[in-house]
Amino acid sequence: MYREMARPGDRGCRRGTDGTGEPMATDGQTLDVSASRTTDDFFRGTRGRPKTVTFLPEPERQRRRFTIISADDHVVEPPDVFEGRVPRRFADRAPRIVEEDGAHVWYYDGIPRPDIGLNAVVGRPIAEASFEPKRFEEMRRGSWDIDARVHDMDLNGIYASVNFPSGLPGFAGQRLQLGRDPDLAMAVVRAWNDWHLEDWAGRHPDRVIPCQIPWLADPVVAADEIRRNAARGFKAVAFTEAPEKLGLPSLHTGYWDPLMAACEETGTAVCLHVGSSSSTPATSSDAPPITVGVLFFGFAMFTAVDWLFSKIPVRFPGIKICLSEGGIAWVAGLMDRLDHTGRYSELYGTWTDVPLTPNEVLQRNFFYSAIEDPSSFRVRDRIGIDNIMVESDYPHLDSTWPHTQAIIAAGLEGFTDDEVRKVTWENAARVFGHPVPPEVAADPDAF
Repeated sequence: MYREMARPGDRGCRRGTDGTGEPMATDGQTLDVSASRTTDDFFRGTRGRPKTVTFLPEPERQRRRFTIISADDHVVEPPDVFEGRVPRRFADRAPRIVEEDGAHVWYYDGIPRPDIGLNAVVGRPIAEASFEPKRFEEMRRGSWDIDARVHDMDLNGIYASVNFPSGLPGFAGQRLQLGRDPDLAMAVVRAWNDWHLEDWAGRHPDRVIPCQIPWLADPVVAADEIRRNAARGFKAVAFTEAPEKLGLPSLHTGYWDPLMAACEETGTAVCLHVGSSSSTPATSSDAPPITVGVLFFGFAMFTAVDWLFSKIPVRFPGIKICLSEGGIAWVAGLMDRLDHTGRYSELYGTWTDVPLTPNEVLQRNFFYSAIEDPSSFRVRDRIGIDNIMVESDYPHLDSTWPHTQAIIAAGLEGFTDDEVRKVTWENAARVFGHPVPPEVAADPDAF
């Protein structure tokens, strides 16, 4: 039985020089970026403060208690993602970085998009974190450089990681393709996937689990892309949690069945990240912005119910549906409610032709990633120990880096060795088809 006595201490993220020779702030150095920043109303606690960038000292390598696969991290697309990867006729229209008013800005088909980092603030003091780094050197290099990323994974004790896209593509690639010239969009989506497989995951194939952007304009073409990408090594697809919110056909129409069939056929995990529908949970129109972050788990619950009652996992019983950055706090409560409404479900006529109960389908096809859910781990038997994974959410504000090992350890108090192994790496290795070498499985200090 696992027992951890020490709670994680200072959770401030640390940053220092990484030996690459690139210009950046060194330990404790502060850069004045007031000229390139504007007041960010989202983080109201920063109002009135000078807009500076401080990189905190490099952390020590953390104590490794477990082998860990993180089911949710992010890549910040570096400036050269699309260089040499799109047909020549699209070269001038493909996304590229332009320096503008002291900031790095993505330009795609002549349209600017300034959010290069999408809240990539690890290694920075929380008090000065803003919603958007404006330049690559304002981010910890591991956000956008794969070698530096692996260095940060080593510091944090993360063996392998699923990396979602960031601000330029959107979490499901929607910003690269919806409302765009279809030929240009397809070239750019394929270029992003090529880069992810070859340059990001390909340089450290044991450490990064390839996750593709889907084609959203045609489910038959999308299915062909899933099969093509699976054949060359992709294990997951970052699909949208709610296509209807993007102006696409609903999950309940059957429109997406060709794509889902391809995912089931190839074993490609369907990852649904909170925010992948370009929307977030909302309460009152004048509610403070913190309500959005607090309610991330609520959006995951809505997504699970939508996908469950779309019957996609009924029509495709082998499909793997992963809810990313939604935590696990809501799962047991949803299961209780499903049992309760099952008493009168025949009135709705929705589930009468399915031999399994909704909860049985939930436990067969749905998987969840915990980020910091200590209370919810106590109901792991109800959720299903085979359905729980963990994440570090590097490099976002939600990230537990560099203290992921200690935070997970605190939540796993009282777990059996078998339960610890499943939650920390075994479930993710199975879901994403990413075997862990026996020596790493046996000893988390072996990598």
